Amino acid sequence: MLSGSSRSVAPQYVSRVLEAAASLRYTADVSARAMRRKSDAIALVADDLTTPSIALVVAAMERQARTVDAFVTVSATRGLPERQLETVRTLCGFWPRALVLTSSRIATGEVGARLLEELLAYERRGGRVVIYGDIDVPFDSIRVDDRASARLLGAHLAATGHRRPVILAGSRERSFAAERTSGFVEGLLGGGVDVQDIRIVNCEVGRRGAFEATAALIGGGLGDTDALLAVNDQMAIGALAACRAAGVDVPGRLSVSGFDDIQLAADVTPRLTTVALPFADIGARSIRLALTAGEDRRDVVRETVMGTLVPGGSTVDRAARNR
Repeated sequence: MLSGSSRSVAPQYVSRVLEAAASLRYTADVSARAMRRKSDAIALVADDLTTPSIALVVAAMERQARTVDAFVTVSATRGLPERQLETVRTLCGFWPRALVLTSSRIATGEVGARLLEELLAYERRGGRVVIYGDIDVPFDSIRVDDRASARLLGAHLAATGHRRPVILAGSRERSFAAERTSGFVEGLLGGGVDVQDIRIVNCEVGRRGAFEATAALIGGGLGDTDALLAVNDQMAIGALAACRAAGVDVPGRLSVSGFDDIQLAADVTPRLTTVALPFADIGARSIRLALTAGEDRRDVVRETVMGTLVPGGSTVDRAARNR
């Protein structure tokens, strides 16, 4: 009765059972109940479920899971270490078929150690853990080489004659933003841009943060600035909106580029120059790894994904125009 069993209790005993349970502070053991039947759920734990890129990953995960009669449950932690640990611990109690974490970090210190032990214990009991992100932990993982992918875009802008770029770098604690910023700089330097002419602006990661940062740049005078490189498409779209509001011609006066190639990048005018990441493939591959049979953790799978350059109308070939 208390644990969800279909067996009934005689009416005259119901009140006695409930009173005894209350006095003993009884709670049902979710883990023990789950062990009676292996769940068909694949649990996804993400830092943030509001971005267009994670939406593409989740949709692909769900499609792949359905091919084997499984389904995906999702939980968001906002990247908070304590919440990450609490969420993983709770989900492991329900005994999902596999656990997928999309995160750029596992905290150091006590909380991180407890989370790692929770994941390892789950695998020792026969579960599977897959990480989508750049984390050095002993589980199967898929990571995006943000730095090398961003280098492609930096090199492209340098090759097309841009010499006074501003990088909208997001916030310093976001590892993907830091890697992409480094890649942009390396590509620009490799293409002949002087390091002193590269300006890095930190701001909130998102459309609003980029809009405000770009508006401030324009308000202070663009000077010789000829390109904005944003660490994701949402920020690039915010920069486009700020340029439009201030009457700055894109790409005539200022080239704008992004990263990710979300759907909106193709729908805005002009179409964003960006770096495309195969989010659908990442989602499907994460599920295939999660459902791989076997428990031998000596052969950890580590896969790296590269982005591809997608030139669009938001940048112009300034070198060709000046010839």
